[in-house]
Amino acid sequence: MGKIILLRHGQSEWNLENRFTGWTDVDLTDKGREEARAAGLKIKESGLEPRYYFTSYLKRAIHTLQIAAEAMDREWVPVTKDWHLNERHYGALQGLNKADTAKKYGDRQVHIWRRSYDVEPPALTADDPRFPGHDPRYASLSDDELPLTESLKTTIGRVRPCWEEFIAPAIRLYDTVLVAAHGNSLRALAMMLLHITPDKIMSVEIPTGAPWVFDLDPRLTVTASRYL
Repeated sequence: MGKIILLRHGQSEWNLENRFTGWTDVDLTDKGREEARAAGLKIKESGLEPRYYFTSYLKRAIHTLQIAAEAMDREWVPVTKDWHLNERHYGALQGLNKADTAKKYGDRQVHIWRRSYDVEPPALTADDPRFPGHDPRYASLSDDELPLTESLKTTIGRVRPCWEEFIAPAIRLYDTVLVAAHGNSLRALAMMLLHITPDKIMSVEIPTGAPWVFDLDPRLTVTASRYL
């Protein structure tokens, strides 16, 4: 039986400031670092021993993984960093305060942008400094891969190949795998693992720094899940 542990990064600086973050590369707060350490201790105390790690290209997830791995005394475990596990791209909303945005566009519109399955926020333009095409870490991506904005549906579309090509084979090879990523990329994985419908997935809240463990049979079908 294999296991996958989903770990949402600890509180980030922009979580604290109530700003849309998306692909913006902000770091953890002190509270976020403590959440990551506590998550690692919970995993260690549970007796789980991850043998392979996955994370995104964003430092709040990378640092969460590093801190948790140190707490587990398993810093030597191999890791793959994959941009497919980045947070959902919030387009032109990135960097804006959520409360101020609600005042400008209305609570209902902001709720639709945040909580609908297939509605995308306003898009960036390619000349916007926030466009990921200006970032050297994404230099190898094609124009089709570089998002100007994303819905949860399109986020799931880019996470799925990572699951099928890398994470699922790693579980079969290493047995226990830990994925440290973001609220929406982890929602995508949870949707695939639990076969959650589009109308139900947006009500799934994944707390920061709370390890979510899935027990899997040889076909990678979930037999049980729990938070530590």
